[in-house]
Amino acid sequence: MAPKDPLNWMLSDAIDTLVRAERMRQQFFSLHSTSQEPTWEPPIDVLETDSEFLILVALPGVDPEQVEAVVKDGILVISGRRTLPDELRNARIHRLELPQGRFERRIALPLGRYAVSRFDVNGCIALRLLKSV
Repeated sequence: MAPKDPLNWMLSDAIDTLVRAERMRQQFFSLHSTSQEPTWEPPIDVLETDSEFLILVALPGVDPEQVEAVVKDGILVISGRRTLPDELRNARIHRLELPQGRFERRIALPLGRYAVSRFDVNGCIALRLLKSV
């Protein structure tokens, strides 16, 4: 087997990096929301039992009561805003890796009726969607 050509290897690596960066840009700052301002999508886990869906949304520092969760036409839309706490607004930022600003996440659900409740657990907002029969 011949060794890899360094130029092709570097070009391939650069293209892979650009593809990953674009995917992250689309995930964190997209205009797919109903709002005209840029939004980011928080990561989620979706679990289902016979009687409910449980959706965990990674939103550390966000009050569950400030998160809107609406089911319309089989789509659960989770939205809100993540901002720095007031006491940190004048702080010198050394690193800011957690996204700030408006977020929105859309999740397709099977058609049906759902009763939605929310609570926080370990830095996540948990949404419980009880299935109605």
